[in-house]
Amino acid sequence: METTTFKIYTSLSQLPPSWDEVAVDNAFLQKPYLTVLEKSAPSNMQCFYIGIYENTALIGVGLAQYLNISKLESFGERDKCLKTYIRNFIFKNFASHVLFLGNNMITGQNGFTFIKPMENKQISQILVDCANDIIQFFKKQQIAIHIVSFKDFYQHCALEMREHGFAAMYEFNTQPNMILERSTNWKNNDDYVGAFSKKYRDQYKRAHKKIEGVSTKELTLEEIMAQENRIYELYHHVAKNAPFNTFFLAKDHFSTFKKQCGDRFVLCAYYIDNLLVGFHTLLLNGIVLETYFLGYDEQVQKDKMLYLNMLYNMTRFGIENQFKKIIFGRTALEIKSSIGAQPVFMTGFIYHTNKTINRFMPKIFPRLEPNITWQQRHPFK
Repeated sequence: METTTFKIYTSLSQLPPSWDEVAVDNAFLQKPYLTVLEKSAPSNMQCFYIGIYENTALIGVGLAQYLNISKLESFGERDKCLKTYIRNFIFKNFASHVLFLGNNMITGQNGFTFIKPMENKQISQILVDCANDIIQFFKKQQIAIHIVSFKDFYQHCALEMREHGFAAMYEFNTQPNMILERSTNWKNNDDYVGAFSKKYRDQYKRAHKKIEGVSTKELTLEEIMAQENRIYELYHHVAKNAPFNTFFLAKDHFSTFKKQCGDRFVLCAYYIDNLLVGFHTLLLNGIVLETYFLGYDEQVQKDKMLYLNMLYNMTRFGIENQFKKIIFGRTALEIKSSIGAQPVFMTGFIYHTNKTINRFMPKIFPRLEPNITWQQRHPFK
């Protein structure tokens, strides 16, 4: 008789030797990336690593993250309105201790993986049981978890999840994940640009004309460490002006990432003369190219169309290295669609541990999520 069990680890030193063999298809669940989280996670985050066993054999791995949102310097400064102030008050007082089953730092279904087929009914129950165990872990420390969220499921998985372990939870759909599927006809960047309609070829040419005078360079670990303060300054400017934040990266996050993941992590810097004015980062995740955090000088961004050029450069990298798809994540949906990314809707499930508040989750949650209005662009012929 096969028995499925799980074990929750609080340190990477506790993980079984076969962990990366199980996580082979997802870099975000492998030890090098998890080491980045352990060494340089946001100051308000604690990670938990989930081993799922069949009898004594490790068959699945997962990630959970606890966030103390009350420690944040800012929830996001872009939208200054009454709704924002109300939202921030609610988060501070009724939703500051949040448990995510999954990875709140990235977009996509990266919370768990298995080396054998598993029914979604069984997966959902394991995740619920893991959440309950972690809630009890914090209860022993006199910390009450307010909100539990199971994040980023693709639609086909969500359909089954909602029928089983997640049936009583509030189901939500936030901004879509913007994904560019590489056409088999694109052997190089010229093929990609040639697939644009005239309007978007003109946009591409205009952006490249604007960025004249800006040089790009992929930085080594030593160069990242030498530029650490400036890199963080550029990242922090972009992050704090986002509509909503639940964390800020540690200052040594990017150098730690490069140290742990080597050539699988790329930080591309943008310079005017010798001044660093922007950067973007990438993670090579098997056949998928994952875009990660970026930063820029606001004035240079406006003058040089820097953000759009970053998107084009990330796309060029993906095409030239023959990745199957490029994950651009959430935010800036319209401009990402203008370079060919398509929206893929993700589903999450959430509940408040206070049963009275939880009954009103269908009314509360939509009021807390920033409203995003955007027009999808269709750049190809």
